[in-house]
This record gives sequence, C-alpha cells and structure tokens, in this order.
Amino acid sequence: MSEDIAPEKIPVVLLYNVNREWTQEEKDEVIRQSAELGDALQTTGYPMTLVKVEHDDIAAYLRLFDPGKCIIFNWCEGLPGVEHSEWLVAKKLETLGYTFTGADSVALALSQDKQRVKVILDKVSIPTPAWKIYNSSDIHDWQIFPAIVKPQNEHCSAGITPESVVMNPSDLRKRILFVLDKYCQPALVEDFIDGREFHVAVWGNEKITVLPAAEMDFSCFGNITDRLCTYEAKFIPGSQHYEEIKTLLPAPLTNDEKNAMEKVCRDAYKATGCRDYARMDIRLRDNIFYVLDVNPNADISSDASMACAAETDGITYAQMGGSIVQMAAKRHPIFGKNAKS
Repeated sequence: MSEDIAPEKIPVVLLYNVNREWTQEEKDEVIRQSAELGDALQTTGYPMTLVKVEHDDIAAYLRLFDPGKCIIFNWCEGLPGVEHSEWLVAKKLETLGYTFTGADSVALALSQDKQRVKVILDKVSIPTPAWKIYNSSDIHDWQIFPAIVKPQNEHCSAGITPESVVMNPSDLRKRILFVLDKYCQPALVEDFIDGREFHVAVWGNEKITVLPAAEMDFSCFGNITDRLCTYEAKFIPGSQHYEEIKTLLPAPLTNDEKNAMEKVCRDAYKATGCRDYARMDIRLRDNIFYVLDVNPNADISSDASMACAAETDGITYAQMGGSIVQMAAKRHPIFGKNAKS
C-alpha cells in the first residue's frame, strides 16, 4: 500500500463556484465554507490557493497554474449560469490536463441522469425502489402506492416536497404533469419506501471505506407524505422539515444491519464509478437496504454529513480534506511517482 506524499510538496488549488443569481447571503456562505476548507488544508501543510469561479471560462481562472505542479480540489457544483453542468467542470479540467479531487466527468454526468443510475443498479442487482420514467401522464401501467415523483435530472432534492408522495392514480397524474411543466424533463416515479433513511458517506479507491451512517429521524412526522428529506429540509432554516428532522449519528444499527448496508453502499459506489468520496442515500424496509440516490460530488463542508461522519470516526476536518487530496495526488503523473510503494 502506498504511503502519503508530504503535504508541503503538493500545492492545492481549491476551485469553487459563486453564481451571479445567488443572494449575497448565499455567496458569502460559499466563500466562508471554501475558506474554512482551505484553512484546514493549509494547517495540515498543503500550500493553498483559493480560486473563485464566477463565469464559465475555467481555463482563464487556471491559466497561472501548471497541471504538472498542483492538484485541483474540485469543489464546484457547476459552471456559473449553466444548468446541470457539474460534469462539465470535470470535463474541462480533464481536457486541460489537471489532476483533480472527486469523481470524473463520466461519473458526474451519470449521476445527473436518475434513469441511467437506476438501470445500472438494477443490472447488478443492487436494491433500488421499483421505478418507471414518464414523459406524459399516461400511467395505466403503474400500480404501486404510495409512490414518489421526482424530476429525472435534478439534485439536492429539487422538486421534492410532501406533494411528491402520492397515494392514488389521480394525484400521481397531477404530480407528473407538475414535474413535466415546471422542470421541462421526464418524471421519475418510484415505489415510496416508507422506512428508515440513512445518508452514508463512502470514500476511497483501492480500499473503499464506509463511514458511520447518519439516520434522518422522521419520528416527529405522523403523515407519511412528510417523512422525506425535502429541499426545505436541506436548505431552508426555519422550515418545519429543516427544524424537526433530527440526525442520529452514528445511526443505531445492529451488526448485521450495518454489514448489509455497507455492502450495498460499496457495491453502488463501484457500480456508478465513484472516486475518492461520495454519499449514498439509503432506505431500509423489510430488512432490505434500498439505494435512493448516489451523489459522487457530495457536500464536504464542515457541517455536512460526510464531515460529521468522519469526525464520529475520529477523523478531523483537516484530516478528511487531506486524505481526499492524497487520493488525487496518487493519480498525478509527477506526485504519484513520489508515493512510496
């Protein structure tokens, strides 16, 4: 097994995006989080440069940085002003010859298409809720209720509200039409797994490690349509879901449950081409762990589930960031040669 490369020998360029249409508060928060990660890495010994991306010409921002002399810490959610462009950031970095942290462009493009992810999971027999894609409200072939309706190509629970959970064909038709109209993309309909939900951080390449699972505690919600992680639950402080969904970390699991969940997460990580780190959203029903979503560009800010899970496992925020840099450095054509075998 290769050893870590001395941090002081790996200049890191932390690349993050700030979009013009964001509120000033949102911009300030992203800048603060990026500075916090940069500071953490710097205290560990990595020479750091932070680069704020405000338009889609990434090459212009990186002109001063030699691909042979640095690692890009890719913390971009996309190109400013370009929808669904998470994968394009990675593609541009690949084209420019940079070694960067996290998933490659192929895995990021895959994750943006829920239909393709579902096909892969089904093909390798990884449990995932029964599903179908609809381009119209003709639902004569759907018989499973409760069901949940999601936009096919969105992330971060966009389009997910209590109204997404439907109990009958009439409400299903209405919600499909809502998704088709508002998001201008097909609707993914799934069997709604009314069970325990876990957010599970996974990292590594040759050796894949599953960090302690975080359970989303829905015990405050009596209505089945409220027992889910909505967009508000993640991003709107003061909303009912944000305030009343509690996080149990580590999740209370038996050894058998923990082993079964970890196997599903590792299998999904490998099947979808994740690299360095990712987060799996999982639900448990009738002793089966179902993969709801695979996020190969998971939030790694200090208060997000991955950092919290790492801390629960005795790994500081700086150590977590440093480990991610080391994984990328081992792929670097020059730094990788310095890793002793």
